[in-house]
Amino acid sequence: MDRTAKADLVSTLNGVFNHSAVVVVAHYKGLTVADMQKLRSQMKQAGATVKVAKNSLAGIALEGTDVASIKPLLKGPTLLAYSGDPVAAAKVAVDFAKTNDKLVILGGAMGTTSLNPDGVKALASLPSLDELRAKLVGLIQAPATKIAQLSTAPAAKLARVFGAYAKKDEAA
Repeated sequence: MDRTAKADLVSTLNGVFNHSAVVVVAHYKGLTVADMQKLRSQMKQAGATVKVAKNSLAGIALEGTDVASIKPLLKGPTLLAYSGDPVAAAKVAVDFAKTNDKLVILGGAMGTTSLNPDGVKALASLPSLDELRAKLVGLIQAPATKIAQLSTAPAAKLARVFGAYAKKDEAA
């Protein structure tokens, strides 16, 4: 890799670190190419990205960013998983690590907050942004349906009362 390509990679990684909500660092030693492709596709479906970069270049790109706390984790064969959604990259990485013991989560960062492996797992257990939006829409819609039910309930009760009186008169 020549000097300009390295400079481009550093500037690209710096932009990624500045704009990502979460960055997860993991060892991938022993993963097959098929496993790595599977991980990349799962990350892509969740709106996250996996990047394998030389640790020294990633360390340079980390300087001056909020996630600079992950620099000590960059030892050995590491990969970086990142996303704009604070939960997506962590969730996919933790789920993939459960089924494949070759992926070892070292830690990560969410903004200026440094995360150990347990912190990444806790972050992965949170609902995603889309799930939270769905719950919020459900909560907003619930009162409207309750109001509609309450407004139609008295009319339905009146109709049943009149119906009962009509049947009573017919029987008599």
